Amino acid sequence: MSVPDAVTLEAIGPMRRQNLGMVEPMSTNTGRWPTVPALIISAAERFGDVTAIVDGDKTLTFGELVEAAEIFGAALCARIEPGDRVGIWAPNCVEWVIAFLGLSQAGAVLIPISTRFEAHEASHLLSKGKVRALVTVTEFLGKDYVQRLGDRSHLPDLSTIIVAHGDVPEGALGWAEFVADVTPDLRSELRRRRETVRSDDPSDILFTSGTTGTPKGVVMSQSATLRVATDWVDMVGLRFGDRYLMLNPYFHMFGLKSGILASLSVGATMYPEPVFNVQRILERVQSEQITALPATPTVYQSILDYPDRDKYDISTLRFAVTGGADIPAELIRRMSEELHFETIVSGYGLTEGGTASSTVSGDSLEVIAHTNGWARPSYEIRIADFSGVDVPAGQSGEVLIRGGSIMSHYLDDPKSTAEVLSPDGWLRTGDLGRFDESGRLLIVGRLKDMFIVGGFNAYPAEIENALLRHPDILQAAVIGIPDHRLGEVGAAFVILRKGATTTSDEIISWCRHEMANFKAPRVVEIVETLPLNASGKVLKHVLRASLATESSN
Repeated sequence: MSVPDAVTLEAIGPMRRQNLGMVEPMSTNTGRWPTVPALIISAAERFGDVTAIVDGDKTLTFGELVEAAEIFGAALCARIEPGDRVGIWAPNCVEWVIAFLGLSQAGAVLIPISTRFEAHEASHLLSKGKVRALVTVTEFLGKDYVQRLGDRSHLPDLSTIIVAHGDVPEGALGWAEFVADVTPDLRSELRRRRETVRSDDPSDILFTSGTTGTPKGVVMSQSATLRVATDWVDMVGLRFGDRYLMLNPYFHMFGLKSGILASLSVGATMYPEPVFNVQRILERVQSEQITALPATPTVYQSILDYPDRDKYDISTLRFAVTGGADIPAELIRRMSEELHFETIVSGYGLTEGGTASSTVSGDSLEVIAHTNGWARPSYEIRIADFSGVDVPAGQSGEVLIRGGSIMSHYLDDPKSTAEVLSPDGWLRTGDLGRFDESGRLLIVGRLKDMFIVGGFNAYPAEIENALLRHPDILQAAVIGIPDHRLGEVGAAFVILRKGATTTSDEIISWCRHEMANFKAPRVVEIVETLPLNASGKVLKHVLRASLATESSN
């Protein structure tokens, strides 16, 4: 078995590799842990010889993974204090997991950074978060993240850079060099620190996507972060012996909490993927007998559309998890019938509040596609008008949530915190939704995206979902634009399916027959791509600017 250089230390002891076939069920003791360090230690105790992670030719058991994390965390203890913030700017890999589990035990707070960020975006997070140490790479898709940061004079708090992969520039430390000087005293210090972590201490600071303004740092407590992970396990049925292919990036809540921590809680094996490539995904599903494949709707669509898909045996896939307000019912049907998922779950969540609602086992394909399910057991959900008064079922309003895994606050931003978090714990999500007659939640758009057509409220997500019923439309994004008669009307940007020749006028005509007049877009632009932010969300202000530029020319 091959082990990463980062963890080939004598302290790890002899390496043991578990047979990668399906393991027998066993008790997983999935009771809630008070802190992330408590979960880490529990995982080592319960699943010591079980394979925890497979990253190329690097394989570690849970015992070896936690040992490597303790060594990394001990090295951190020489350079940071409890409560300091540590950033990780790297793709999904075994070192990402080790660094996160190590810094958590050292009493540090994680600030993950998107691999899609440019230097100025990453620098903003590092500066605002007063990050003391950064784990990163110098070779990923042609990018050297250390070089992009420049001379770092604009980052006075950043004192240590650890390079997990790639050449090590002057002023940085290679991983092996960083952990080489760990002493018994530092390991004792690590154990002392992890025992002092409390459930209400901050665990991580994830920054919002910034689609409507400057990203805000969402501070989550240890207990809230763990509730995201363990509730997700209950929601989807992740279990001991599952083989979890991790396409969702670790810098996102999904990959971090519903990925790494969820796997630790039940003893599922992690298979990190740094980039999405359909052929590689199908090869890994077949060779590793993957059972869990959570992903975005676009990923499942790409797999379904892959011309050589039938050459691969993907029969081990058991469950899929996806989300969003614009999942075509046809996609859910094909996932069930052609990819043979036993369970498909759709949910609604946000960085500030975890996963607040989900469908459940046994729900119909239509329910999975067109609703976001019921409130999770620890959540309350309300739909309220702009004055905060609840509206009747069937009527749209702002989604408010309470309980579950609500953030503590926005980092250094009491004004924004007070605007969204009430004294009695209700979080204003900024999302628009409604309840159907069965009490299921339907997300219809963002509050700031809603536009008014001749006095009628129009919700972009609802119109986008309708557009996806068109047989030639693969993706769609809708915005409101000024209109001299109606105030505002809809403009749609659509990506056509391969080989489709539908015109904009034909789509507009179709819309007038398929949806209420006020919802039907008056403008349709056929495009090759949609502008996305680092989290994969459509940048609608860029779409507005593109139309404004066209109209001025």
